[in-house]
Amino acid sequence: MCQPIPAIPLPESPEEVRSLDHLRHFVHVTLCRKENLLEHHFPMTELELTQNGRRCGFQFVLHGPRSVKLAAVWAESINEILFYDATGQRYTRIRLPNRLQC
Repeated sequence: MCQPIPAIPLPESPEEVRSLDHLRHFVHVTLCRKENLLEHHFPMTELELTQNGRRCGFQFVLHGPRSVKLAAVWAESINEILFYDATGQRYTRIRLPNRLQC
């Protein structure tokens, strides 16, 4: 008989973000909630950002309905996420209190 694998709690607040997987989930949920999108229906892509050959952050893009795209950028040096709406306007900035364990 197969036993279910215990689910890892996913972050709901910036204080709970401690890994790259947590960051992905937090960004995805935050972007979906901005436009009232169902989280499991719309994919998100990511691009590693580099400067002088070293990683400096990630860009996340949520692909919504009718070519709607929402974005977020995580700046590793200041541990901050910038969120952008479908028009490209920044609508919020969230500083993560804990460094990610990548």
